[in-house]
Amino acid sequence: MNILGISAFYHDSAACLIRDGEIIAAAQEERFTRKKHDHRFPLNASNFCLNFANIKITDIDIVAFYDKPFLKFERLLETYLSFSPFGIKSFIKAMPLWIKEKLWMKELIKKELGYEGKVLFPEHHESHAASAFFASPFQEAAILTIDGVGEWTTSSYGIGRDNHVSILADIKFPHSLGLLYSAFTYYTGFKVNSGEYKVMGLAPYGEPKYVETILTHLLDLKEDGSFRMNMEYFDYCAGLTMTNGKFEKLFGGKAREPESKLTQKDMDLARSVQDVTEEIMLRMARHIKKETGMKKLSLAGGVALNCVANGKILKEGIFDDIWIQPAAGDSGGALGAALFTWYHYLDNARIADGKTDFQKGSFLGPEFSNEYIEQFLNANNFPFKKLADEILPVVVADLIDNEKIIGWFEGRMEFGPRALGARSIIGDARSAQMQSIMNLKIKFRESFRPFAPSVLEEKVSEYFELDKPSPYMLVVADVKKERQKKMNEADDKLWGIDKLNVVRSDIPAITHVDYSARVQTVSKITNPLYHKMISEFDKRYGCAAIINTSFNVRGEPIVCTPHEAYTCFMRTGIDYLVLGNYLLDKKEQNQLEKDINWKKEFELD
Repeated sequence: MNILGISAFYHDSAACLIRDGEIIAAAQEERFTRKKHDHRFPLNASNFCLNFANIKITDIDIVAFYDKPFLKFERLLETYLSFSPFGIKSFIKAMPLWIKEKLWMKELIKKELGYEGKVLFPEHHESHAASAFFASPFQEAAILTIDGVGEWTTSSYGIGRDNHVSILADIKFPHSLGLLYSAFTYYTGFKVNSGEYKVMGLAPYGEPKYVETILTHLLDLKEDGSFRMNMEYFDYCAGLTMTNGKFEKLFGGKAREPESKLTQKDMDLARSVQDVTEEIMLRMARHIKKETGMKKLSLAGGVALNCVANGKILKEGIFDDIWIQPAAGDSGGALGAALFTWYHYLDNARIADGKTDFQKGSFLGPEFSNEYIEQFLNANNFPFKKLADEILPVVVADLIDNEKIIGWFEGRMEFGPRALGARSIIGDARSAQMQSIMNLKIKFRESFRPFAPSVLEEKVSEYFELDKPSPYMLVVADVKKERQKKMNEADDKLWGIDKLNVVRSDIPAITHVDYSARVQTVSKITNPLYHKMISEFDKRYGCAAIINTSFNVRGEPIVCTPHEAYTCFMRTGIDYLVLGNYLLDKKEQNQLEKDINWKKEFELD
C-alpha cells in the first residue's frame, strides 16, 4: 500500500511517501523551487516521491493531508469575529484564498496531483504526534507537541502505544508558546517562522533581565506548564504584526529594524524568552511524566526544534530517553499524516526495538549517481579529480587539517531543516578563526551565530556532556569540562557580542559562548562515508569532531542538486567541493566575471 502525506499552505510545505509502513521518500518543496520556506502546494516534492519509488499517482492508495481545513477556517472566523472591527485588513487579506481554494482542499489535492482516490485529514497535532511517535524507536512513549497553532491546538500531550496515538490534553489558541517566541523573534528584528533559531543562538550573549516582566505581564504560567497569555500585548489575532504599542511600551521602544545593529537589549530579550521557554517545557515534561508514567518521551512541532530546551529536558533526567522528530515543524506534518494513516487509521501492526528509529537518518530526499555527476561535470568542462571510496575520506581529512572549507555533497538529501552530512559545509572545529570565517565569507550571515559539530557517535561522551546518540542535531550539550579553557579576568568582563572571539575550548569553532554545542552524532550505519571521513580525521589528527553547517547561503534553501552545489561553491569562499566521488579545487575552476560580481554583492550583504 502506498500512502502520500502532504503538508501545505502555511510554511515549509512537504510531501512524504510511505509504502507498507516504510518511509520511502520525503522532501520539502523549497528544495525544488529554491524559495525558502515555500508554503505552496508541494507538487515538485510529491513528484519526487513518486519518481523515487518508480510509481505513478494511480498507484497511490490514500493521500493524507496534515490538518483539517474546516476546523482551521472555524478558528480564523471566530477569531476575526471576536476582535472585530479590529483586524478587518487581515480578514480581507485572508478570506478570498480560503473561500476560493483552501476550504475545498480535497478537490484541490485531487486537481493538483491528478488523483482520484481517497483523501484523509488527521488533525494538525495528531499529525505532529504521529511523526513524533511512529518514527521513534519506542514501542510506547509519552508525546509532547508544541508549535504556533494548528487548527485550534497550540500544545498537546498524549500517549503513543503500539500502533495508536491518543491526545490527552491541549492548550488552545491564542495561548501559544510558539507564538510567544515568534513575538520576540519579530520584536528583536528577525523574520517570523524562520528567524526563531537566531533568537535561540543569540540568547547566550544576553542576561535574563526580562524574565520577570514576561511572567508578570505577558504570561500566567501554572506549575503543570499550562499558561494563559495576556492578549493586550499581542496583535497576531487581529492585526498583521505580532506585537503592539503596549508591548513596545513594556519593553521600552519599537521593534528592532531588520539588519540593524544588535544591541545588548536584543540579546537580553532573546535570553529572557529562551529561559521562559525552557521553564515552560520543563514544567510540561514533569507534568506529562507524572500523568502518564511513561519512561520515554517523543516530541514534535516547531518548538521542538528548540534544541537548547530539548537538552535541558534530557539533562534533567525526567525521562529515561527522548526522541525528537528531525522534521519537527510543518514539513514533518506530511510524514505524520502518512504514518497516522498507516498505523492508527488502518490499524497495521508496529514493532519497535527501543533503539533504532524508523527515520533512516532522515536521508530521505533525492540522490545523484556518480555517473550523473560525472556527466554534469564533463558537460560544463569543470576540472575535477575522481577518488576511490577508500581514498576520498583520507584526502578530505587532510584538507580539513589544513583549515580548508569543504562543500560535502553525498547520497540522499536530508529531510528537515538540518544538514546531517549529506548536504553540508564542513571544516576544522579546532580552528579559532573558523567560526568567523564561515559565518562571514561562506554563509554570509550574522557573526554571532554558532556552528554545530558532527562527532563520531561512539566518541560523543569524550567531547560533550552527553551519553546518548543525537543523530538529528536536536539536543544541546556542554563541552566536556576537561576540554574547556578558563577565561582570564579581562575575558570575564566582556559583554554581549564581544564574547564571540574568546577561545573557550580545544574545539573553539563549535563551542558557543556558554560552552554549549548543538551536537550531531554520526553513525556508521546511517551515514557510512561521512563516518569514515571523520574517523580518518580522528585517526590522523586526534579529533573526532568537525564543523557541520548546512550547504547553503543565507536566505536560500539547502542545495539539492549538483548544479546548486557547484553554484554555491563558486559564489562563496568554499575551498573544495566533494560531489559523490569527485573532488573539485576552487583554484582550478574557471571563475566567470558574473560569479565574482555575485560574490561581492553577497559580501556587502
